[in-house]
Amino acid sequence: MDIVALANALGQPLTQWEGRLVQDLVPRATATPNTYSGIYGLDRFPFHTDLAHWRLPPRYLLLRCVIGYADVSTLLLDGQAIFDAVTLDILTRAIFKPRRPRIGGITLLRLCEPTDDGYCFRWDDVFLKPASRIGDIASQRIREQFPKCQPLSIALAQASDTLLIDNWRMLHARSPIPAERVDRKIQRIYLENLR
Repeated sequence: MDIVALANALGQPLTQWEGRLVQDLVPRATATPNTYSGIYGLDRFPFHTDLAHWRLPPRYLLLRCVIGYADVSTLLLDGQAIFDAVTLDILTRAIFKPRRPRIGGITLLRLCEPTDDGYCFRWDDVFLKPASRIGDIASQRIREQFPKCQPLSIALAQASDTLLIDNWRMLHARSPIPAERVDRKIQRIYLENLR
């Protein structure tokens, strides 16, 4: 089963994101400056929510290995640990703004928003900046939590290894890419919901 068939079996894919349903994630030493690859190259990516600067980030991301390695992993951090340490009261009042305008304007965003089935938690230290005093406090407290947390490390090592991430709850990061692993290739599809 390919990733498109799997995504359709699991839920409702976000179609035509940047003109494509499937994105190929390949490590790059250099890339467009306003991307993670452009900023971090082959180094470790920081914990983040994919598309945290959107009004409502995609709910799930589906990752599927095409070429993988056991020593290159996706790191996962449960947002519940941050909720517990920083407090939901602070996170739901913390206002952030995207680093740059999107669709002609700046939309103010809460780090944590109530939803029909819980909360949508977002974090991206690169593309979101505090826009309120409580945002500054939340940002500082979240950064203080990262060294105290023990992330889950999952390597998509074999072709077709698959990982489904709740993007509203789990922060994710990528481990560094050794020079001999630059042919790693992971496919990604965003899902709006699960069946």
